[in-house]
Amino acid sequence: MKYPLRNLVYEKVKQAGNITDSDLVNALSKDAISLNEADLNKILLDLEIYGLIRVSWVTKDKRRIETAVNSRSL
Repeated sequence: MKYPLRNLVYEKVKQAGNITDSDLVNALSKDAISLNEADLNKILLDLEIYGLIRVSWVTKDKRRIETAVNSRSL
């Protein structure tokens, strides 16, 4: 069974806690998953809309991706 790329990207971010976009691409390529820039942007946007991750710009060319976990427990 093949998992959607969105799930694989989320798992990598979740394992790292926070990661840069270049480190994420490198981690995915080690698992033989290649993504172009457009596909990565689409996946990150989807995950951010779902409220699973937060993406912020560190520099002009580098983004920080982190999990968006609620710190409140019910």
